[in-house]
Amino acid sequence: MRIETASLPGTGHVPNEDFVSVALPASGSGGALVLLDGVTPPPDNGGCVHSVPWFTARLGGALLELSVSRREMSLAACLSAAISRTADAHRGTCDLSHPLTPQATVVAVRWDAESVEHLVLSDSVLLVESADGTLRPVLDDRIDRLRAAGVRVAPLRNLEGGFFTAAADPAVTARAVTGRTPRSSVRALAALTDGAARAVERFGVDDWAATFALLRKAGPEALLTRVRALEDADPAGEAFPRGKPYDDATAVLVEL
Repeated sequence: MRIETASLPGTGHVPNEDFVSVALPASGSGGALVLLDGVTPPPDNGGCVHSVPWFTARLGGALLELSVSRREMSLAACLSAAISRTADAHRGTCDLSHPLTPQATVVAVRWDAESVEHLVLSDSVLLVESADGTLRPVLDDRIDRLRAAGVRVAPLRNLEGGFFTAAADPAVTARAVTGRTPRSSVRALAALTDGAARAVERFGVDDWAATFALLRKAGPEALLTRVRALEDADPAGEAFPRGKPYDDATAVLVEL
């Protein structure tokens, strides 16, 4: 098995708000990965005294632990429990009803000898390579559909008709894209935050196949270097408009 990961902050003076971790239980028959992309808070920090990195570390750590230790629970159930556990950790000090209370996008994958289970919530990306080399992107495309319709997405966060992230409401997991694939049908997989997927989704110079090929050949660090070069070529976002000229970028590759 090959596992590689890399992460870069968008700028040097702001902490990286992404989270990534992979666990391989001692049984040796499976594993799990969790990738989160924290949502940058407003000036009032979303009514929370904690930072986004605090939140993503708490939520990501809880989700990874539950994914490994509670095999009888689905990934959606694990995420619900992780959200509840994280909310309880700061419910007494923070306004969890604030629409921009700390939150994150989620990709979670769990595998064993029989199957590969996945969950995607919001705009991070999961790429699944089948045994015959076919590549399948698993996407929660709500944000893309809203943007394509000319809708301003920010006011529709975690609202009906909008898009959803993992914040303080465990019921949000019902909105996630989930599924299960036979283990024999999966050769490799990769997870990317939207900052690492910019060569495809923002700059339009690559497709998912090219992105996966680069990950396999040169590793996640090479992909992030490519994305940074594209951002450097358009530092003000004039040629390719985007919310942040530079974004946190994290990628993980797992070859089963």
